[in-house]
Amino acid sequence: MATLDLVVIALYFGLTLGVGLWMSRAQHTAGDYFLGARNLPAWAILLSIVATETSALTVISVPAVAARGDLTFLQLPLGYLIGRVAVAAWLLPGYFRGEQETAYARLETRFGPNTRRMMSVIFLVTRLLGDGVRVYASAIPLAVLTGWSIPVSVLAMSAVTILYTWHGGLKAVVWVDVIQLVVYLAGGVAALVIATGLAGGLDGVLAQAGAAGKLRVLNPVVDFTATYTLLGGLIGGAMLSAASHGTDHLIVQRLLASRGLREARVALVGSGVVVLAQFALFLLIGTTLWAAGLAPEAVPADQIFSRFVVEHLPAGLAGLVIAAILAAAMSTQSSAINALASSVTHDLYAGWTGRRDPVHLLRIGRLWTLAWGALITAAALLFQAVAGGGQTPVVVFALSIASITYGGLLGAYLLAAGPARIQGRDVILAVGLTVAVMLTLFLAKAPLAWPWYVPLGSLITVVTGLLTSALRGRKDASA
Repeated sequence: MATLDLVVIALYFGLTLGVGLWMSRAQHTAGDYFLGARNLPAWAILLSIVATETSALTVISVPAVAARGDLTFLQLPLGYLIGRVAVAAWLLPGYFRGEQETAYARLETRFGPNTRRMMSVIFLVTRLLGDGVRVYASAIPLAVLTGWSIPVSVLAMSAVTILYTWHGGLKAVVWVDVIQLVVYLAGGVAALVIATGLAGGLDGVLAQAGAAGKLRVLNPVVDFTATYTLLGGLIGGAMLSAASHGTDHLIVQRLLASRGLREARVALVGSGVVVLAQFALFLLIGTTLWAAGLAPEAVPADQIFSRFVVEHLPAGLAGLVIAAILAAAMSTQSSAINALASSVTHDLYAGWTGRRDPVHLLRIGRLWTLAWGALITAAALLFQAVAGGGQTPVVVFALSIASITYGGLLGAYLLAAGPARIQGRDVILAVGLTVAVMLTLFLAKAPLAWPWYVPLGSLITVVTGLLTSALRGRKDASA
């Protein structure tokens, strides 16, 4: 690796640490640390949402999706946009009634503290597994570029991320996210320009890709086993986005940190538009790499883009692109660490101990920040040890894991709007059954495409909750 590349990466690390240290000023309570004092501007939250949800998997795996297939992945972000509009209209107003610290506080009002705790635990486990995958994936290009092993690459990234997240809290996470988004979009644009030149120009890329059917965006077939279809993208993508952006504290935490409901809605819906454009950019990179002959079948899918960076980008620019991949990885990891620490502190620790002093919770939150940073790092190392590289882009694996529980989370919020007879025990039973069924389907490799996991999980949760509450009502009436 060229010295100039290492200098660029070192400067990037220094910038992120500097922002984290700067943002640690004037943090006196848990509200300052976990919600940025609730005064972050909408545009910063918008960019932070985009940086957080797409992660390094966008930079690494999405080009591989197009290189190995076509552009039908874009049907999913179309659904994502629909889901965000629904969340902005339906769920967001409830989050701005009173002073809610986490996404699951509102479920306590409807169903009691046990339901809130269960939802929080599901979030913790899902986020730990999903982000372990993401951190592992992010270490692949760093290892390729530097010659380090993947475990060393994981530890290097995690050390910097944990440090600025522990020191600066959510405000540092959001502002570093803004920087990171700019860095990796710039890296993506630069990579696309270079790859297009290697492929003989844009006209040549479009001609080759069009002739091979790789420019197809819409797949109108009705097939529940096909991953990327129009129906699956619109329905599955919308419900996945509604669950991730309406019930997952990783995103809801940012919305709660905004200055009000209007700003939160602007950030949420606007992020859907930016994500759609971002996916299009990285899919086109993959198509261009294929047209340039830089995506041979012998290369594992998640190494296609990394090898292109190593072998074809000039010194300095390669450093910028690897910094972009690190930026994407660190934005998601830092967000997960802060959100997990927030959920444990408010949903579990404060409820069990009864200690709600914001200064005390700030100290507890910082300790949990360190703990979750270490746990995510360990999960990444474990995934690397058992999975290795393959031809399935890791972005598909990560989204599949998240979708196992998102249906249950979204179903719980749907039940909250249901008949008054539905109680917390009905929700706990319904969500527990849903997670068990979806995990079984995932492990058994059932012939159901992962975009349908959330719709199916939500349906199981709602039907089970309605049935158990109705049966209990009949039993009580007969008694």
